[in-house]
Amino acid sequence: MLFDEPTSAIDPESVGSVLRIMEDLAATGITMVCVTHEMGFARRVAHRCVFMEKIVEQAPANQFFRDPTSSRLKAFLR
Repeated sequence: MLFDEPTSAIDPESVGSVLRIMEDLAATGITMVCVTHEMGFARRVAHRCVFMEKIVEQAPANQFFRDPTSSRLKAFLR
């Protein structure tokens, strides 16, 4: 399932419910590709992350957040 900024054009009160639905879908094992600025959501749900300007860095999710290698990603995560 593909998501392109699923929370970008909705009211702030609805963001949480949309993210909970997506977390429930992820828990079923469905493959999802999600473009998002919701870093907390990505950290909780993702197995793999890609940071793109052009592809700057990609890694398994735990490594992506814990030990980024590019200075651009390090700055973004701060």
